[in-house]
Amino acid sequence: MDLAAAAYPVAAETAHVSLYLNGHSAVISAAPDVRQAALAMRAKAFRYGLDDEDTFDDGFLHGIVWSGKDTPRVAFRVRLIRDAADLGDSYTGQFYDLAPLRAHPGAYLELGRFCQAEGPTDVMALRLAWAALGVLVDRNGVGMMIGCSSFPGADPERHLPALAALHAHHLGPDRLRPKRLSSLSVDLPRTGAVTSSLPNLLRSYLGMGGWVSDHAVRDLQLDTLHVFTGLAIDAMPEARKARLRAVARAAQVDTTNPLDLARAAP
Repeated sequence: MDLAAAAYPVAAETAHVSLYLNGHSAVISAAPDVRQAALAMRAKAFRYGLDDEDTFDDGFLHGIVWSGKDTPRVAFRVRLIRDAADLGDSYTGQFYDLAPLRAHPGAYLELGRFCQAEGPTDVMALRLAWAALGVLVDRNGVGMMIGCSSFPGADPERHLPALAALHAHHLGPDRLRPKRLSSLSVDLPRTGAVTSSLPNLLRSYLGMGGWVSDHAVRDLQLDTLHVFTGLAIDAMPEARKARLRAVARAAQVDTTNPLDLARAAP
C-alpha cells in the first residue's frame, strides 16, 4: 500500500497552528521548513544524527517548538484520523491491533516521534507543545489521542520495574485495549518491584488521564521498547484542559482569526 497516498487530509485552516508565548514559539504545519526542522531534531534524538524520515512522514503534520529565534526545544509529528477504519494504516497500527478503538467516538489524533533537546527539560516548551496539540484536538473534534511511548533500549529486562508499575496502575479499559499484532510483543509483568520512573512523554500522557496497553513491543530498528498509549479527551481533568486552552488563547499569533477556545477557563 502507498502510505503517502493513504494520508489523512486536514483542511489548511484546521491544520496550521502558530503560538507564541514568553519567548517560545510553537508551529504545527505541513510546511517544508517546519518538517525539515523537526526531522533534524528527530535525527539527533532517535538516530544518532542519521536521517529519521520514513514513508509515514508525508501523511503527518510536523510540529516544533523554538526557544528564541532558532533554538529548537521540542519536535513531534501528528496525524488526524477521521475514520476508525483507517486506524490499521497508522504508524501505531503497525505494532498493535487497534480494532477495539473503533468503539470510541470521535476522530483520532496520532502523536509520534515526540522528542526534546538535550539538557534540562524546557517546561515552557513542553507546555506550549501540548497547548498547540490541544488546538488541533478542539478544532477537529478529536475524541482520542493515540501513539507509542518509548523506553530507550529494546531489552524488556531493563524496564521491568517501570513496566510493572504500568500494569499495576495504568492499564486501559478491557474493551478498548489494543490486541497483540507484532511478533515482538512482550507482556507487561504482573509482579515485581514497582517504580514510577517513566519517560517524559509517557508521564505527560498518564498525568492527563491516559492509559497503556497490557503488552509492549520491541522496536529493534530504533532500539526502543514501546507501549501503546491512549488518551480519551473526555477523560482529561477539566482543570487541565482549561489550563491548556488558556495557554493557547494567550499565545495565539493571529488575533484576526481567534482560536475556538470558548470552553477555556475565564
